Amino acid sequence: MRCVAKWALALTGVLMPTLLSAQDSFFDSNGVRVRYVEQGSGDPVVLVHGFSSNVETGWINTGVFSNLAKDYRVVALDLRGRGKSDKPTDAKAYGAEVARDVVRLLDHLKIERAHMVGYSMGANIVAKLLTTDPDRFITATLGGSAGRRNWTAEDDRAAEAEALEFEKGLPFRSAILRTWPTDQPKPSEDTIQRLSEDRIKRGNDPAAFAADVRGRHAVAVTDAELAAIRVPTLAIVGSADTFLASVNAFKEVVPSVKVVVISGAAHGGASGAAGRPEFVEAIREFIAQNQHKPER
Repeated sequence: MRCVAKWALALTGVLMPTLLSAQDSFFDSNGVRVRYVEQGSGDPVVLVHGFSSNVETGWINTGVFSNLAKDYRVVALDLRGRGKSDKPTDAKAYGAEVARDVVRLLDHLKIERAHMVGYSMGANIVAKLLTTDPDRFITATLGGSAGRRNWTAEDDRAAEAEALEFEKGLPFRSAILRTWPTDQPKPSEDTIQRLSEDRIKRGNDPAAFAADVRGRHAVAVTDAELAAIRVPTLAIVGSADTFLASVNAFKEVVPSVKVVVISGAAHGGASGAAGRPEFVEAIREFIAQNQHKPER
């Protein structure tokens, strides 16, 4: 018990300075109040979290935020519908608007270009911005996903089915199954229920998520759009991530992308790639190789 107490105290000592110095800030993004935190100095790095995540679960608890803030100006936002940001329930408030929030945040902070890092859904948003706003990037890092490519009618049907799950009291079921580690047996219904309840306890609103899912087609990209990418791009994925194949397929469309596969890492949870030291190490190495060079 004494060892556990010492571990908890040590962990608090590591995390609390980050939490205390990275104070909440908010800005108006086309009528939606969006929360962000920032810390550090140097080249700006913008962190965009995943579907059921937020600043804390996606970036602070994994140590990514504090690690990068040692040498860079790090900015992380709660995507609309998550965390402390507003949670509209109209599908029109999501889709492309979620991606525009990132650009509006750059404008709000007067950041011309940044290293943008997205994980899971955040990676899909970053991929979309690579096709619409490439001039706002120094580099792009796609973690655990490589964009919603070539949206189809089947994708529309799947999105609607997932939105109905949120409305019928089965939140996150499809998301849990979609991202379950490939090296583990499928989860039981009890496990799915428990994990869903955990995500609701984070303050997630099922109605907002249903709206978000119905708008996700608007962040889809085509292979032709991706092939035109000239921004230095890194993709990081776990060997047990269900999206490993899609990341490899992305490499075929964008041969210049650098791919890092973390052995034994999954999409999320305790074995998620974002919590592995190799994840932030790969980002650091990539940024160091592609430092911002101001125009003269």
